[in-house]
Amino acid sequence: MAKEKKLSRREMLRLAWWGAAGALVLEGVGATLLSLWPKVQAGAFGGRIEAGNVDEFPLGSVTYHMEGRCYVSHVRTADGGSGLLALYRRCTHLGCVVPWRADEASEDDLSPRGRFTCPCHASIFDRYGRVKGGPAPRPLDMFPVTLQGHRVLVDTGKVVQRASYDDAQVARV
Repeated sequence: MAKEKKLSRREMLRLAWWGAAGALVLEGVGATLLSLWPKVQAGAFGGRIEAGNVDEFPLGSVTYHMEGRCYVSHVRTADGGSGLLALYRRCTHLGCVVPWRADEASEDDLSPRGRFTCPCHASIFDRYGRVKGGPAPRPLDMFPVTLQGHRVLVDTGKVVQRASYDDAQVARV
């Protein structure tokens, strides 16, 4: 009969360390490979999302859409009509997230209250995304908006950089 060889404590610890190191390397390789193939989902940021129905956005309102990382702003046009803008939440100065401040004094004539104020360097933007103060060099970027019936669709895969505001940027409702 052959005598079984027992594992010494030192050999068991060596195998455990090598096993842990191997698992760590495999996890790193797996994560790297998975990051090479991004999972783009329909209706997620970087694609086309449904922001809601036109009726959900009254004139002068600014509504944050979490999945789109944008604000849908219902604005008035120069000819007396109205439409929707999808404003990207990133400041054009250094890329900080710009919150909508409904309680602050307005910078436009649609409502007495509400504006975008960058918490990092105090750039101020109105409902149209126009710069009203601070170091921001240009208006807030926007996403194209299309209307299908009463549905508001925002294409978050196409960031539009603007030099200024123009009524042609508004999706008419």
